[in-house]
Amino acid sequence: MYPLANLDESRVNPVAFRSPVSEPLNVKRLTAEDEGEVMAFLNERPIHTFGMAGFIRSNGVVSPHNLGEFYACRDEEGELQGVALIGRYILVETRSDAAIEAFAHLAQNCRNAHMLLGEQDQVATFWNYYADGGLRLATVEDLDLIVPAHARIAFDESGIDPLQVDPERFRQRCARRIELGQSWVLVEAGRLIFKAEVLSDTPEIIYLEGIWVDPQERGRGIGSRCLSRLNRSFLLRSNAVC
Repeated sequence: MYPLANLDESRVNPVAFRSPVSEPLNVKRLTAEDEGEVMAFLNERPIHTFGMAGFIRSNGVVSPHNLGEFYACRDEEGELQGVALIGRYILVETRSDAAIEAFAHLAQNCRNAHMLLGEQDQVATFWNYYADGGLRLATVEDLDLIVPAHARIAFDESGIDPLQVDPERFRQRCARRIELGQSWVLVEAGRLIFKAEVLSDTPEIIYLEGIWVDPQERGRGIGSRCLSRLNRSFLLRSNAVC
């Protein structure tokens, strides 16, 4: 799901407020004991963090009225690198892109997120990490994963199993699309989680088919994130995607 709204709180370049962090970051849920430290962190940029600060002042760090949970991202020295509210709304304030990445991966497991709010550049960086999640062009090594998934789609649509009719030809068709760079996949631990095929690719329109999500992973927003990432990429070179 692409963010329903982006709030560009300032024209100030947020990169100017960040420093690179090379050490691994630790993300942890905040508690009431962290409120003073978190408010001091947010008050460094009060115009940009009024949303989170307002929730905390009204409800405290831990409250169902926040419609989510607050998290902190720290470096190896324990210094705060970012604070985020993750739930129905996603709000982030960070000092490094590494912290944005950490929060984005955490948010991938939040099923009730409806809106991402923040500065335009920060939202774009967050979305790149949030939507990606390992989506890539398929390779020949993925063929054995793609074939049964694509066959299942064909069977569900037509009632005909191509692996029973002409399995070799069907496999060749799948392999051909991989060779042409027309198959996209998300594979985790040897399992095909998502796939999509490009049926037609022109400057005017890119037509997708064969969109599939592992039944065990449906309902988590994986398909929406992957399709959003593909759409954003394809629209850089084509007028429309359908």
